[in-house]
Amino acid sequence: MAQPVRIVVGVSGSLGSLAALHRAVAETRRAGPDAHLLALHAWEPPGGEFGHRRSPCPPLLSAVRAAAEENLAAALAEAFGGADPGVPLTARTVRGEPAAALLAAADRPGDLLVLGPAGSWWHRGLRGPLPARCVRKARCPVLVVPRPELALALHGLSRRRVNAELRGLVGADACAGGAGRRRGGRG
Repeated sequence: MAQPVRIVVGVSGSLGSLAALHRAVAETRRAGPDAHLLALHAWEPPGGEFGHRRSPCPPLLSAVRAAAEENLAAALAEAFGGADPGVPLTARTVRGEPAAALLAAADRPGDLLVLGPAGSWWHRGLRGPLPARCVRKARCPVLVVPRPELALALHGLSRRRVNAELRGLVGADACAGGAGRRRGGRG
């Protein structure tokens, strides 16, 4: 007997992961009535597992676990607006490094792993882009959803451009009159 199709999607709450979640719902519908969607949010203790083993703090660990559960619930609510996505969906938080947790969940050849685009350089850290790591090590097909247009537009806005637009809206003389100066005497 064939196993039902399982579609695993990584959810972080970013615009890219929300786009991946919507695409995973579409892929679940396309796969048929036996398909099931697993929305996964991986979390790690502050300082990673090594830091936690070195100086464990159970209250902090409980708070981080609760925050991860809240983040996943908020991401699902934001993605679907509180409505039912129309497919069988299981939401789960998993303690562990995100790539390892996703690869462990999507461990069958018939699974499909759906991911958003790589995060910013700050989020990638020394590990490298999560989608690239998953594509290299996955035992199932991996679908990497491109960055949504809204995220591209927001990324394209530089602080300087936004400040210039705000000055244009407020008026240059309002900003020059001292309202935009920092405290401490320097402008």
